[in-house]
Amino acid sequence: MEFLSGVQQKETLEISQLLEKDYEGQTVKVNGAIHTIRDMGDVAFVVLRKREGLLQTVFEEEITNYQLKDLREAATIEVEGVVRKEERAPHGLEIRIKEIKVLSEPVEAMPLAISKWKLNTSLEAKLNKRAISLRNVRERAKFKIQEGVVRGFREFLYTQGFTEIHTPKIGAKGAEGGANIFKLEYFHKPAVLEQSPQLYKQMMVGVFDRVFETAPVFRAEKHNTKRHLNEYTSLDFEMGYIDGFEDIMGMETGFLQYTMELLKKDYAKEIKMLGMTLPNTDKIPFVRFDEAKKLVSEKYDRKIRNPFDLEPEEEALIGQYFKEEYDADFVFVTHYPSKKRPFYAMDDPADTTYTLSFDLLFHGLEITTGGQRIHDYTSLVEKIAARNMTEEGLEHYLDAFKHGMPPHGGLGIGLERLTMKLVGEDNVRETTLFPRDLNRLEP
Repeated sequence: MEFLSGVQQKETLEISQLLEKDYEGQTVKVNGAIHTIRDMGDVAFVVLRKREGLLQTVFEEEITNYQLKDLREAATIEVEGVVRKEERAPHGLEIRIKEIKVLSEPVEAMPLAISKWKLNTSLEAKLNKRAISLRNVRERAKFKIQEGVVRGFREFLYTQGFTEIHTPKIGAKGAEGGANIFKLEYFHKPAVLEQSPQLYKQMMVGVFDRVFETAPVFRAEKHNTKRHLNEYTSLDFEMGYIDGFEDIMGMETGFLQYTMELLKKDYAKEIKMLGMTLPNTDKIPFVRFDEAKKLVSEKYDRKIRNPFDLEPEEEALIGQYFKEEYDADFVFVTHYPSKKRPFYAMDDPADTTYTLSFDLLFHGLEITTGGQRIHDYTSLVEKIAARNMTEEGLEHYLDAFKHGMPPHGGLGIGLERLTMKLVGEDNVRETTLFPRDLNRLEP
């Protein structure tokens, strides 16, 4: 009888292992995909693409047990060779190849020039060949940054006593109401794809006090813009026993501060590769919705057309205003009108036409919506009735409130939008692995 006792140790080394100690002059084994081949005549540089970056190997006809003409880009190979220091090579070292073992070979030529520093092709072409275009190291780097954002969210909230939950994405009723719901048949019964984990995470505040989730949400919005998707990843949290919605904004500020430090520490290579400048999160200003409208109207001579919501141009101008006046990359806009917020949003006791809610704008783009929720059962039922809504489908949600809920609130952050602004792209599809929009259901 044989047993496994843990992770299997490999003969092949990763880039980080090669950098841990001095392997100069030693024979090692590495593997990877052939990213590019640069034939210089007497020698050729065979650059391997690995999960940690690029690794340069040197092919010499009289030393290597293989024919250069038989090597192809995108083949995966295992290489045995001698380590040499080389300042001009990635990571300051290269491997002079003795032996090559081919693990797999492509059957077609590459459709995109992924070995170029920047993919000079259209977004449509990149998305059509997504699994290939992401092999470009700069394209891939965007999603390492995205990984860092999710890591930061999780790690920071764990330090703050949050519990991670996983809520269903098929439901009987949407959390937000309205028409932008994907409907489906569920064993001969009507169902929907959830627009948000909102109702579930509020229910779970009554269990764990503080909860969070990172998961997809679905919006059947017929938008075809650079900022909208029909499926995106939402970073959600909900916390109980708050004194006010300012506690929620403070928690998000803490998350952003933690995450920027994490990116500096663990993702410096990707930051440099993408030419990123991380935003300032030391202090984030906040301004009332109506005051923000007035400020940009006066400064930029723009007439207020919609008193109940922010138009994209207004969001951009608010971002511009706070950058110019306070050198702020982020700004919280608070007290949105009640008629533009969901039924569970708590109205401002001082003026019930406004809510104790907020959006966070990053360089003029909304990346977060949050606020304080109604926690009193009677008030919640009255708000539902005032909206001419039915309680059908909300029975389990309301049941939690019948049995007591603490003052609470939370938020949802659009992961792809936040990543887009961090890396300096202007289309959210650039920072979505496999986008789903009005026209795209594949790949």
